[in-house]
Amino acid sequence: MIHELLLAGFGGQGMLTVGIALAYAGMMEGRQVAYVPSYGAEMRGGTANCMVTIADREISSPVVASPALAVVMNRPSLDKFESRIKPGGALLVNTSLVERTVFRSDLRVYQIPTLELATEGGMARAANMAMLGALIGVCGVVDLGTVPAALEKAFKGKYRDKLAANMAVVRKGIEYVCNVQKESAAKRRATA
Repeated sequence: MIHELLLAGFGGQGMLTVGIALAYAGMMEGRQVAYVPSYGAEMRGGTANCMVTIADREISSPVVASPALAVVMNRPSLDKFESRIKPGGALLVNTSLVERTVFRSDLRVYQIPTLELATEGGMARAANMAMLGALIGVCGVVDLGTVPAALEKAFKGKYRDKLAANMAVVRKGIEYVCNVQKESAAKRRATA
């Protein structure tokens, strides 16, 4: 199995941190990993995105031209990357900031209210952790049990006192996606 991901947002929204955490988690699980960050002209407030590939086999190229899954945390990222996602792929959109609808009808779209989930989880500044949880819930890219150690490495030892709170928000993201998927399946059964 291979997961090719694109994570994008403004600098400071934590998408590079999520990408690094996913890469560490993949390595901890004994898988092949590639991580390629890209920054805009400014760090905080500018654009920032990364490509992450996690695979059970050798990765031929770290560059992902058409990811099967993308996360967008802001409108400019949606505008820039929507067209690059593989047909039939998945797109997770941060509806706390992105008001535009997705134009493509060949994608599975997940609308994630990250700020609301982070606030419910007790850490309003952890919208990226809500999205990390949603991503895990959608595709199971890494095992939830690996995430705490991966986050600790990604945070470089900082924020240890906030690790439990961050994990609570990750779980909120997973729970949200699982509930949305259950509701969607129930609607499909009702109309069948």
